[in-house]
Amino acid sequence: MNVRHGDVISPLIVHGTIRAPGDKSISHRALIFSTIAIGASRITDILESADVHATANALRALGARIPTLSSDFTVVGGGTDALHSPAEPLNCANSGTTTRLLAGLVAGLVGVTARFEGDASLSRRPMRRVTQPLTTMGARIVFEGARNHDGLPMRVTGAPLHALVWKSEHASAQIKGALLLAGLAAGVSVEVHEPVRSRDHSERMLLARGVALSVLADGVRLDAKQTMLSMDVHVPADPSSASFFAALAALATDGTLRLTDVCLNPTRTGAFDVLRRMGASVRIEDQRDVGGEHIGTVVVHPGTLVATRIAGEEIPRCIDELPLLACVAARAVGETIIADASELRVKESDRIRAVADNLRTIGVEVEEHAAGMRIVGGTHALVGRVVTHGDHRLAMAFGILGALPGNAIEIDDPDCVAVSYPNFWRDLARVSAPNTSGAGATNASALIIAIDGPAASGKSSTAQWVAQRIGVRHVDSGAFYRALTYLGVQSAVPSLEWTAEHLLLMSHRITQRMTDRSVLPLIDGAMVDEALRDSPVTQHVSLVAQMPKVRVWVNTQVRLAAERSDVVVDGRDIGTAVFPDAALKVFLIADPWERARRRLIQRLARSPSDGEIALETEALVLRDARDATQSAPARDAITIDTTTLTQEEQVERIVALAEATKGRIGSRD
Repeated sequence: MNVRHGDVISPLIVHGTIRAPGDKSISHRALIFSTIAIGASRITDILESADVHATANALRALGARIPTLSSDFTVVGGGTDALHSPAEPLNCANSGTTTRLLAGLVAGLVGVTARFEGDASLSRRPMRRVTQPLTTMGARIVFEGARNHDGLPMRVTGAPLHALVWKSEHASAQIKGALLLAGLAAGVSVEVHEPVRSRDHSERMLLARGVALSVLADGVRLDAKQTMLSMDVHVPADPSSASFFAALAALATDGTLRLTDVCLNPTRTGAFDVLRRMGASVRIEDQRDVGGEHIGTVVVHPGTLVATRIAGEEIPRCIDELPLLACVAARAVGETIIADASELRVKESDRIRAVADNLRTIGVEVEEHAAGMRIVGGTHALVGRVVTHGDHRLAMAFGILGALPGNAIEIDDPDCVAVSYPNFWRDLARVSAPNTSGAGATNASALIIAIDGPAASGKSSTAQWVAQRIGVRHVDSGAFYRALTYLGVQSAVPSLEWTAEHLLLMSHRITQRMTDRSVLPLIDGAMVDEALRDSPVTQHVSLVAQMPKVRVWVNTQVRLAAERSDVVVDGRDIGTAVFPDAALKVFLIADPWERARRRLIQRLARSPSDGEIALETEALVLRDARDATQSAPARDAITIDTTTLTQEEQVERIVALAEATKGRIGSRD
């Protein structure tokens, strides 16, 4: 996010700690291997993303006993004998890993038939590179789409397989993993050779589960008739997801980011090596081995970045991060070359073409090659709309580039990051606030009371009352959303055409005024509180609040207010993204019917009928579902159910908590 004060562009100073989501590759394999083992396997910190949910759902359809995914759950495996043909097609959504690994598993299950389906993006991705060796082993696989189309939908029928020695043309952990699973399910030996060593999570996890496996110089060999032990799995942080924040720190003006619990498997750390070679300060702390994987904390500081060449055996070690590294290259000194990366053309999108087209759109000089690209770095402002093609890696890569001061980059589909990093935008907002205090960092002696909750939970009125009672200032984050919406309404641009960039170009007109009991937004130096509550603003503020870059800007305004005064702050993400170190965090909840009733009383100034409440309840439940990933309690928040409480009673509870907190930390004058 870029914040302008007049014509001055604020520096980007990063600060904080990120625990990226659980590793996607390990999450998939933890579910699959726990299913075909005999006994209970406890899984902690799994990635709860769309791709991993696709694997869990497909395994359930095959007969696996997999509970609802959470940060800590247990899979009771029944072995391959417990699996059967699914009643419905396996919906793999956008997950190529789900498709290829489970195709290998089903191929080895005699008599089991499964039809694999996916979304439009996955259906375009080639599957012959994995089906060819599986059919060579004896599996029956039919592509059921258009003639000569080797993607989904496809039908896989398990059969008695025979041993295989396969020389793969591609360095692919998915191909290798599929063949190992086929060999395990069928009880036959498998030997896979690769041109360059691919990710070895399957090998590490199988060895840890007692499977007889030989790691070769150029591949792996699985002996016949293997059994698998149950095993607890701690899923470390995904290095691909962590690399986005390593790149942010490398590109920042100042500051430090600490990325904890990162998987440091040497087949996955290529992006960190490239950033270090380009000039960033990247060091590793707290290294240890857990469950066969090497993990640690990656600490990154900014540096003067210079161009580099990424090619050859380095490519498989950073294949998923190449779109990000291309974006980093757009800000490095010189010309960066990416070569030998034809695999990028068959990912969730044609990532070579998509990255090159988008870089060109926002003003970067780039030349597309058959297996890579040439990127010319520069310092001029990058402006434009990025088309992600639903590809999460592209959205996050250009999101990092868009966070740099001076750039104005709009992401067409920011929600597609849910495939691998559902809270990406929240974490980006938390660590990238462009102010000298450091994003997300709070003074240990400051009294910051963060009040959050779903729509119509009463957080704003409660926060205002609490602030008055304990003698500190109230900051209504919603007022800043409304101020920016007001400027949008006043502009000549129709609301359907509003973008974050359009609105934020006017944000310099908004300043802060501190009264005795509140921090309020001014527009052009004037109070416009009544106008901010008018119908045109109310009708459009939800649209504005959904824009990730606007949320970053509002969070910055709220942090600035808290730097100058003890505060009670209410709003979305207050205790998670904005003030993760707040002295006191409160999360208000209430039954949807009661929230609807309260909202209607406030709106209508009378008692609503049951019919009116029912309609409002339905609307609130839909909004709750839409806001579920944005409005969630922090782990250390105190939840207060206000369904049966009067407002006076809930205020009294929070005031008591606040007084205890004040006594513990002291406060400023």
